Amino acid sequence: MSLQVVALITAKPGSEELVGRALAELVTATRGEEGCLSYELTRSAAEPTVFVTVEQWRDQADLDAHMQTPHVAQAFATAGEHLAAPPAIHPLVPVA
Repeated sequence: MSLQVVALITAKPGSEELVGRALAELVTATRGEEGCLSYELTRSAAEPTVFVTVEQWRDQADLDAHMQTPHVAQAFATAGEHLAAPPAIHPLVPVA
């Protein structure tokens, strides 16, 4: 069974475009990673400072490897001081 993940990344007001560009740089590289089944980057229509990734990984080890990649490190180095809080990463489990 695969691992579904939602990540919430919140930019400081006024930094939305910079954070959005940094996160957009992750998409192609992440989709090419071993174990990445899907990876979508979206932005909240209700709160423009909030970016959301909806991800599906083969397993936890693949997600852990993703978090250690150079492209993730680069994105968060670029966006770091422009984030309102650390990213909130939510692995999901079925309820029903």
